[in-house]
Amino acid sequence: MSDKPNDGGVPVPVVPAGATSGAPAELPPASPAGRGMFGNHGTGDVSGYGGLVRQRQPIEETPRPYGGYFDEVRDALEEAYPAFGDAIEKVVVDRGELTLHVRPERIAEVCQVMRDDLALRFELCSSVSGADYLGADERRLHVIYLLTSMTYRRRVRLEAAVSVEAPHLPSVTAVYPTADWQEREAYDMFGIVFDGHPNLTRILMPDDWEGHPQRKDYPLGGVPVEYKGAEIQPPDKRRSYQ
Repeated sequence: MSDKPNDGGVPVPVVPAGATSGAPAELPPASPAGRGMFGNHGTGDVSGYGGLVRQRQPIEETPRPYGGYFDEVRDALEEAYPAFGDAIEKVVVDRGELTLHVRPERIAEVCQVMRDDLALRFELCSSVSGADYLGADERRLHVIYLLTSMTYRRRVRLEAAVSVEAPHLPSVTAVYPTADWQEREAYDMFGIVFDGHPNLTRILMPDDWEGHPQRKDYPLGGVPVEYKGAEIQPPDKRRSYQ
């Protein structure tokens, strides 16, 4: 409700345009429904999540020169690794980061060269994580490796993509022991299988858990929470707000 002055200068209540049947939170009938981050809607979330519409941009090869030390890293890897042309699908520079997209079957070989070559010396793998590009990539499960050269104070990202039907790629634990529990987490959450891992078991969910919770087609759910006599339903059971 809002006010406007009448002829005598006294504000009087006015029904907002588009409001119907005493439901102040209802949008005008002509308003389109928003789409959520994963195409979800109607979950009762009032944070704005349900109205997000994401534009997917294709990931394309970045033309040279890249700038900074990025050209030096590519040149050094190309010189040290004869299979560079077959193993590296594309090189992308985005948001100040260099990403080498690697064929999954070659990822352990590339890591070995990145660590051992004197011109590269990426001694540390600080992170191995997963991502699900549902609807954007046929090989929707991606594994991202963050490598750091403490010798040259440089960083680089490696990224490998596998499909849900064949979610296999070699483990890099023999090259970077720090990848051990991180590969287990990617397996647990995304179902990515790291062949050759010394103990590829779940690390967050119980051993008998079914499914992989961070895949984008994993069903939304929750456990009702009771708080001061009121029960808060899981997100997929709440009423829909607009």
